[in-house]
Amino acid sequence: MQKLYSILLIALLVCVGCQWHMQSKDDDADIEEVAIERFDRAELLFLTTGDFSALQQMKTAYPIETRTLIEDVLGLGRVDEADINTRFLFFFQDSTLQSLMLDVEEQYHDVSDLNTSFTEAFSRLTQMIPSLSVPRIYTQIGSLDQSVVVGDSMVGISLDKYLGKDHPVYLKYGYNERQRSMMTRQYIVPDCLGFYLLGHYPMTAEERDSLPLRDAHMSRIQYVVNKAMNDNIFTSSEVKHIADSMARHPEITIDQLLSSPAV
Repeated sequence: MQKLYSILLIALLVCVGCQWHMQSKDDDADIEEVAIERFDRAELLFLTTGDFSALQQMKTAYPIETRTLIEDVLGLGRVDEADINTRFLFFFQDSTLQSLMLDVEEQYHDVSDLNTSFTEAFSRLTQMIPSLSVPRIYTQIGSLDQSVVVGDSMVGISLDKYLGKDHPVYLKYGYNERQRSMMTRQYIVPDCLGFYLLGHYPMTAEERDSLPLRDAHMSRIQYVVNKAMNDNIFTSSEVKHIADSMARHPEITIDQLLSSPAV
């Protein structure tokens, strides 16, 4: 199992069928309301019924999401292989995954709170970084390998990684207390923001090869996530140091902060 923050950043250009419309926040500004696309429900329908017509609907309505899940997240093979449908179905017959699917449906029957949080956070984030577009967001059920998959214009959330710090499966598979504390509903939006930013502001080769530089880069990302969330989600000493530095240097933009460590 990969750690919560050890994910594969998938470079994909995607078109996810997410619903968007304009909602008036106040008399002076309009913001895009983010509506999470529930790919996980299409996935659940096939995996619980075994009806291949449900899989065909899944592939038709969500072709990019299906390919990403099967090929990149689960690593089952190419989506056009002759026996891939059977392999996909068989993979999820595991009792642990069956339990996770049912818990996802129970806990995330309603995601209106997440839609609101995403809308508000991306409104702040795009004000700080005007060149940044709002991605399309969808949910899926993985296999505890990845929390978030990110592309240029999409974010996919694996809800099986956000079922609560005391979920018995997490305890069974040895996630430590710190990891489990972040495997909760409240970390979905911060995680998505963080890894979306990381996709647009990737680490340099030097940063990837150095733990202190890598931590510093992630701390800058986390500082910006805190600003977008309007909350101190991440409270490390390095994040606090960046906050103090930015307060002393208001001329530094968020884009400059994320593009250069010199703060």
